[in-house]
Amino acid sequence: MSTTLTPATTRTGGGRARPRRLVAVFAVTQTIGYGVLYYTFSVLLAPIAADLHSTAAHVTIALTVSVLAAAGAAIPVGRWLDRHGGRALMTAGSLLGVLAVAAWSQVRTLTQLYAVFAAIGLASAMSLYDAAFSVLIAVTDPAHRDGSLLAVTVVAGFASSIFFPLTAALTEALGWRTALLALAGLLAATAVPAHLAAVPSRSVHAARARNRHGRSAREAFRDNGFWLLAAAFVLHTAAVSSVSVLLVIYLRQAGHPATVAASLAGLLGVLSVTGRLTTTALARRHGMTTVTAAIFTVQAFGAAALPYLGPSLAGAAACVIAFGIGFGVATIARPAIVAHRYGTARYATIAASLTLPTTLAKAGAPLTAALLTPARALPLAGLFCLISAALLYAAGRRPPGSTHTKQ
Repeated sequence: MSTTLTPATTRTGGGRARPRRLVAVFAVTQTIGYGVLYYTFSVLLAPIAADLHSTAAHVTIALTVSVLAAAGAAIPVGRWLDRHGGRALMTAGSLLGVLAVAAWSQVRTLTQLYAVFAAIGLASAMSLYDAAFSVLIAVTDPAHRDGSLLAVTVVAGFASSIFFPLTAALTEALGWRTALLALAGLLAATAVPAHLAAVPSRSVHAARARNRHGRSAREAFRDNGFWLLAAAFVLHTAAVSSVSVLLVIYLRQAGHPATVAASLAGLLGVLSVTGRLTTTALARRHGMTTVTAAIFTVQAFGAAALPYLGPSLAGAAACVIAFGIGFGVATIARPAIVAHRYGTARYATIAASLTLPTTLAKAGAPLTAALLTPARALPLAGLFCLISAALLYAAGRRPPGSTHTKQ
């Protein structure tokens, strides 16, 4: 089987493409994209609330609006990617992100802020992980797929480490409005031209589509395993989002100083990279579904034990490490499992059907968890992780039918 290659690819065994340049481009654009479109918000929350004469709670609604807009766009974006490829969509999404961030710098009311964040959510759906993964999976040899996804996410995992201090420095030097214009300029100078130049064109996508195989979205939806996967990732997303919100609060309530609580919570970012590396390495031998289920089980014990072991520093650290090892695993596990199970012919549409409920869980779970005490919410998050692991294991035991899926 042959595949038309562009300068963005290199040939590997079997004649399939390994897009090293595309991986490098996405590593950069996803880092900057997440940094500008997502991580700047928490740094600018206080100055925006003060400037708009509002409260942090009302300003934070903008982030929820963004998440909901991204969820609503997931399936249309997935269908477009399957039919037309990613160059036009990701370039347009990056440009929309630039315009939205520039407009963000000029908002004077909460209504304007919410409208801008609806556009940011749409731009995120068009240009960040889900779109990038769909493009990458479509052009990558299955033997190198997990490694390609890992390379992008490991680099982009440092977006918060880069953009939290960068945004703070720009805000201190220029004010938050001018800082946003500078960040919009950075996004315009990198993501827009990079996606235009490196993402395969519509014609290349159409040529490669003839060599891609797999199940249709309708066939995937008739597979019981699909719904097991959906439930697993929704519950896991809810658990991770809840713990992210509650961790510092609980550690402070457990008697740890603010600096210790923040340092322990900060381990989650480092551990997410460790977890992704471990998962990808083990998946080569044991399979992505099995390894992910095992890591979710470890997370379950970490979250459930935290209210009991958390008052001691050693106990709190052990629980955070156990939970943190799976903090970023779903990011690479979900696309890998979907592509392996259903092929690449309609990958983007099938994956988007999982993105919609998981994104809604990401938006709603922290609000629900905030209504509970950490002592109740953390064991519940642990239970969700444990159920997720069981559902993944059950899905892995259920082949998606007798039809052979050729990769």
